[in-house]
Amino acid sequence: MTTGSSTRDTTASTARRPTRQQAAVAELLERSDDFTSAQTVHARLRESGAGVGLATVYRTLQSMVEAGTVDVLRTDDGEAVYRACSTHHHHHLVCRSCGRTVEVEGPAVEKWADKVASDHGFSGVTHTLEIFGTCADCTAAAR
Repeated sequence: MTTGSSTRDTTASTARRPTRQQAAVAELLERSDDFTSAQTVHARLRESGAGVGLATVYRTLQSMVEAGTVDVLRTDDGEAVYRACSTHHHHHLVCRSCGRTVEVEGPAVEKWADKVASDHGFSGVTHTLEIFGTCADCTAAAR
């Protein structure tokens, strides 16, 4: 009599596949270029027929922020807004009026941040930089 051994690898990653609701949130953010509030994400999902609760949207967005797949920033009134972003280090140029967002790289900012940190004896420094203004379309519409 021979004994068989399990082919199941018990050391394999236990990472779970995203739920249907999590996938819906991720897909919606991937289709949007602008920062979006959790309430807006929830409303758009409901409009599309996706049955996703608001609490699930908040939990999903927070886990995506923690995983580094989504950026979050605070608006002037303190509301958190979210955006799927590229994985390389970048900054955002955001329209105060319509929310249009452009990813920008800033080598001069990086050099300045490194120099200021070094001048003051800091190491391992990280930073975020969001630049707010009014886009050309909103400026033209205001005239």
